[in-house]
Amino acid sequence: MTWNRSTLLIAILAPLLAAPSAAAGDFLTRQRAHSRVDRAWRARAGEVERAFRDAGAAWPPKGLFFRAFKLEGQLEVWAREAKGARRVRVAQIPICAASGVLGPKVQQGDLQVPEGFYRIDRFNPWSSYHLSLGVSYPNAFDKARARPGGASPGGDIFIHGECVTIGCLPLENGPIEWLYVAAVAATDAGQRRIPVHLFPCRFGDERCEAARAERGGDEAIVALWAILERGYRAFEATGQPPRITTRASGYAVTPVGRAR
Repeated sequence: MTWNRSTLLIAILAPLLAAPSAAAGDFLTRQRAHSRVDRAWRARAGEVERAFRDAGAAWPPKGLFFRAFKLEGQLEVWAREAKGARRVRVAQIPICAASGVLGPKVQQGDLQVPEGFYRIDRFNPWSSYHLSLGVSYPNAFDKARARPGGASPGGDIFIHGECVTIGCLPLENGPIEWLYVAAVAATDAGQRRIPVHLFPCRFGDERCEAARAERGGDEAIVALWAILERGYRAFEATGQPPRITTRASGYAVTPVGRAR
């Protein structure tokens, strides 16, 4: 399933309220108590289920996994197949606005979209930007990178609607409803962590390698992209998200065996 890209817009984000997750089994009920989520569920649940089943993925979702690529402006939705452990791609959604440049977020106010290994940590049914899913930035590594200069690493990074941003991952409202419904369904079915891997670009592609060459003099970015590439290629090779250990010193990426 693929959406067409929209015109890029740049706007200022107001603070977003984050809704905590609930226990598996009653999460859907709690989320649908919010009118915006209930409308999205009634409008999108059938469409989302069909997309998962058409892709050969389990429904309700199992092993839901998101990857985003800044240069290409794409967010991918992966999930475990209905019969087996292999991940299949269910959807590719355009990120419809952008701010900053390639390279990680380092401090509050730099307008950068993070690059690294994260998870969904909040569901926000009251978002000023229709609906939103919180990304677990900053992690220990992000905080350590900001600390030497005494700066705050910032926070409140979301995947959200309304197609405006100064450092988040914005979607059109239809796609954020679709994504939110999928994430709610997976959480309600018992998935405790939804990984989100944020990459500068698709490593190995011509445009990506050209961008890497341009940043070759920045040792910190070169080192970060090398470890991000390990995570990217581990998934490409095995069909399984790698195990990620995050410390102040950086990421440790451990590939998981190939799914069958």
